[in-house]
Amino acid sequence: MKISIITITFNSEKTVEDTIKSVVSQDFPNVEYLIIDGLSKDKTLQVVNKYSAYIDKVVSEKDKGLYDALNKGIKHATGEVIGMLHSDDVYANNQVLSKVAQQFAIDPTLEAVYADLVFVDRENTDKVLRTWKSGAYK
Repeated sequence: MKISIITITFNSEKTVEDTIKSVVSQDFPNVEYLIIDGLSKDKTLQVVNKYSAYIDKVVSEKDKGLYDALNKGIKHATGEVIGMLHSDDVYANNQVLSKVAQQFAIDPTLEAVYADLVFVDRENTDKVLRTWKSGAYK
């Protein structure tokens, strides 16, 4: 199974490096990583280019906003599972994608998975600001 992860960026130079490190540190071996940039005017692409060996595709062009960019990423993705990690987000640990893959392996009829969210302070990610607890899908 291949998991495609899409990161949308626009003027994200201050946060995108942490996002990229979070994706490339995952212990799941078959990850396709795509970055879709909306023609950033800052140094976002310079940061992204530092990790070009880990990124399968970078598209930088004008878009019509977040959802247009996400749809572009989905069109380019080739994985059986597609996930999104925005340019100011990080995974809780390096086993997140392995746990996602495990759930799809256990039940091949699954169409989606989701989990709790922890919102943390930008400067101190150990400081939890709030949490969102997932429940059963309705």
